[in-house]
Formats: sequence, C-alpha cells, structure tokens
Amino acid sequence: MLLIPCPWCGPRDEAEFHYGGQAHVAYPGDPAALSDEEWARYLFFRDNPKGPFAERWHHAAGCRRWFNAVRDTVTNEFHAVYRVGEPRPVGR
Repeated sequence: MLLIPCPWCGPRDEAEFHYGGQAHVAYPGDPAALSDEEWARYLFFRDNPKGPFAERWHHAAGCRRWFNAVRDTVTNEFHAVYRVGEPRPVGR
C-alpha cells in the first residue's frame, strides 16, 4: 500500500486519492481557436518520464482538495507535495 502525503491532512492511504494527470498543464487561452490537432494535443498528449514527475492528485476521501506532487515513476516515492498555484519545488 502506498502512503500519499496530503499537504492539508498528512500521509493517508492511496485508496483515499484519485490521480489527476500531469501537473502544470495550462488550459488554452482561446480553446475555440485551436485546430482539431491542437485540441487533441492539449487533451491527450502528456509527458511520460522515467523518474521524478509533477502530478495532480485529489484527496477524494479526505479534505477533497487538489494538490500537486513530485513522484518518482520508478520507485513511487513522493519527493514533494505542494498546493495548486504554488511553483514546483526547485530541484524536484
């Protein structure tokens, strides 16, 4: 079982969370102006690195808040958690 550190509630069981995809993906300024290819790229194309990766998580069974985390995709270790709107920690 994986423990995920919520910035508000502390470490909790992974069953309380929902994965929200890659963090720091900006919504297009004018989505109506995008071509089908550009819209598809925004919706479906994401990074898939081996190692530290910034992700969004939702504490669905707890405080119900969204937050960002840097998780190593190889070891599942969480290196940092931070609130939405805060910058990604340097070096993570």
